[in-house]
Amino acid sequence: MNILITSGGTSEKIDQVRSITNHSTGQLGKIISERFLETGFSVTLVTTPTAVQPKEHPRLRKILIKNVAELQTVLEKETPTHHVLIHAMAVSDYSPVYMSGFQAVKEASNLEQFLHQSNKESKISSEEDYQVLFLKKNPKLISLVKTWNPDIRLIGFKLLVDVAQDQLLSVARASLEKNQAEMIVANDLSEIQDGKHRAYLVTKDATQIAETKLDIAQKIYHHIINKG
Repeated sequence: MNILITSGGTSEKIDQVRSITNHSTGQLGKIISERFLETGFSVTLVTTPTAVQPKEHPRLRKILIKNVAELQTVLEKETPTHHVLIHAMAVSDYSPVYMSGFQAVKEASNLEQFLHQSNKESKISSEEDYQVLFLKKNPKLISLVKTWNPDIRLIGFKLLVDVAQDQLLSVARASLEKNQAEMIVANDLSEIQDGKHRAYLVTKDATQIAETKLDIAQKIYHHIINKG
């Protein structure tokens, strides 16, 4: 069984020296990868250069990406040749389109003009007191997985911040159905701290609770081998 895992957080470039990203370390993806490797599985890990990564292993293949476009290209190629996708990467919801001084935006007769151009400077000037950054929505790659491989076993992740447990579980169940996933691992950022990582592993028939990253990895592993 070939396991495909995504880990870390994507970064979207504003200019040659600036980008927007998230705080994902890749630690959970590393632990999940190690759990499968130590029991004889082959793992392809799609991650970022700054993410925490497992040690080199004969059955580990790593693919480094930086942004959502690169991730999409890799997943479209790799998904058809794998049996399981554990999509733990924190994927940027938006990418920068254009950055401009506030006054230029304020005086523009049509804001659409800013959405159909790109910054040509290697480094956008820092002379302006205020800058306006235009963002465009990225595709939800998890929603495309089944179009690339209808038979792949999909484990997705959902992160919300400081919400009620029933809301978190409701969002997870909606994602489970919408994306034809086998499991959604639902997290609340407020419950990830000081070595603890509470997560709710939601399937069609049950919900398990994990308290640490290692516990999450163990429960995902046992689900995959027991339901296979």
